[in-house]
Order: sequence, then structure tokens, then C-alpha cells
Amino acid sequence: MASALILESLTKLRQFCCHPSLLPKGTLPIELESSAKFDALKIKVQALVEQKEKVIIFSQFTSMLKIIKKWLDEEKIKTFYLDGATNDRQDLVDGFEKSAEGVFLISLKAGGVGLNLVSCHYMFIYDPWWNPAAESQAADRVHRIGQKRGVFIYRLITKGTIEEKVLALQQKKSEIAKNIFDGLQAQKLTAEDLMELLG
Repeated sequence: MASALILESLTKLRQFCCHPSLLPKGTLPIELESSAKFDALKIKVQALVEQKEKVIIFSQFTSMLKIIKKWLDEEKIKTFYLDGATNDRQDLVDGFEKSAEGVFLISLKAGGVGLNLVSCHYMFIYDPWWNPAAESQAADRVHRIGQKRGVFIYRLITKGTIEEKVLALQQKKSEIAKNIFDGLQAQKLTAEDLMELLG
């Protein structure tokens, strides 16, 4: 019971870093509709699109991908979307690869394996996954045989939040951080680890 509560609390803190609207209604004393991280992403993506560059954005939270997609649709930016419920994965990938423009939104679970994306040179990891192997898998989607140009990978970290704390913890105790965010055994956290994360 305690481990489930810990995981739920950490997930809510991570969601808040992504965008306040990801939290269930009533979680916060006031309703917040803006997100500094999302605003930073919009500025960067808009600039790349204006330069005729294609972009891939990864997030663990499909609810965050849907917020990004809504903005892209409003801006009339061509969008490709892939999550665990997507059936025509290969058709979607082929469409993005053949297209001269577009932003591809991909969830962590759906995009971990089996994708070959070599036409894009800008990738964003919107919310860090704390498991270096998972991030490497995402990067491998664009660093494939056939890639002829360099790939720029941006990791968006909200300063002064749980995201920074977990990155620091990952460096010291990578196995613990992996277990937390892979949803495994929160019992492996010591009281000291929790104080460092939540203190």
C-alpha cells in the first residue's frame, strides 16, 4: 500500500512538471492552465518547423502528447501521432518518413522498439524517464542505419523540481531510480532516498 502511494505521489509530481492540467481536477488549490516547459517546447518546435525541419517528441504521458497535438493542430502543423492504441504503426512511420514536414508525437511504450526514423534530425524527450536504457532506446529510433546527418536530442527538465532531484539520485543510485520509474519495487527506496526526492 505504501509503495503504491509513493509511486502515485511521484507520478503526480512528474505530471505537474509536464503540465498542471495533467493532474486530476481539485488536486491544486487553483486551476493552472500554463506550463513553462510546454511554452519552451512550443517556441523551439515553432522555430524548427519554420526552418522546414521535421521533429519527433517523446513522452511517457499520452495525456501530455494530446495537449501537444491540440496545439499543433491549432497552429496547422502537420502531425503524426503514435501511442499504444495505434494499429497502423508502419503506415504512420512510412508516412512521416516520406513527408517533407511534420511533427511526430510518440509515447514511450509505443515507440521503444520497431521504429526506424531516419528522416528527422531533431528529437525532444519531453519528460525524462530516469532509466538511461529507455532514453537510449528512444534515441536509437533516429540513430539508425541510413541516417546521414547528425541528430540533436533535447531533454526538457524543469528546474528546481522532482525532475532535477531524480536525475541527481539516478547518478548516485541508478538502479533505484530505474525501479521507481519502471513501476517496479518502490520498497527499494530508503527513507534517505525519499527525503532527497521529496524534501
